[in-house]
Amino acid sequence: MIKKMSPSESDFDIPAKNCYRMVILGSTKVGKSAIVSRFLNGRFDEQYTPTIEDFHRKVYNIKGDVYQLDILDTSGNHPFPAMRRLSILTGDVFLLVFSLDNRDSFQEVQRLKRQIYETKMCLKNKIKENIDVPLVICGNKGDREFHREVQQEEIEQLVAGDEKCAYFEISAKRNENVDKMFQTLFTLAKLPHEMSPDLHRKVSVQYCDMLHRKSLKNKKLKDIGEAYGVVTPCARRPSVHSDLMYIKEKAIGGGHGKDKERCVIS
Repeated sequence: MIKKMSPSESDFDIPAKNCYRMVILGSTKVGKSAIVSRFLNGRFDEQYTPTIEDFHRKVYNIKGDVYQLDILDTSGNHPFPAMRRLSILTGDVFLLVFSLDNRDSFQEVQRLKRQIYETKMCLKNKIKENIDVPLVICGNKGDREFHREVQQEEIEQLVAGDEKCAYFEISAKRNENVDKMFQTLFTLAKLPHEMSPDLHRKVSVQYCDMLHRKSLKNKKLKDIGEAYGVVTPCARRPSVHSDLMYIKEKAIGGGHGKDKERCVIS
């Protein structure tokens, strides 16, 4: 996905091929936002707040290469089917979340998995190229095992035979298996495993800017082995128009949308 970043917002020259969007889908009250919170800042909020749509951005420096990960935390109500379809079309990696104590939420994940593959297949037919769909299905609320409504056999049947799909049972509340889940997702997407929460140093925007200024003065710093990541404050979701133009360009241009020189925000 081409997510564009203007020079005024960042001094990092991020190649478009290093820009990705992770889309998180699932029913309401399954813990999607709690998983995002664990991913971004390692915290868990006991208070439930309904999500309309939240957008986050994290920038990584890994072995001298810069990556941008946009995170789209979608609404469980999906009142606008066209927007959900657009989110799927522009997504690069997917996390489907259900609650182990809610059978309806598992059935919704089954529908979402089919919708993702059907939507991506339509795009594949237009661009005449193979499209990988790295996807992890996540059974959250493993801390509520005694209230379990979804059996392991059903889950195994859902992921069987799909090399680009994996399953994890986690507890966002207890922070169990969350990092392993993201490591697997990034491995499926052929992204650096250091993007996982436990495998890089979390730094502030100010510290990140300082490191970048030093790297410009001293090229040797670009070879530093430490991986670090920073959450971009006040990140704005690319406009619907930008997403539509990206899909149009990808369909007309035969899938070469990531050959652009760099990312920009619109």
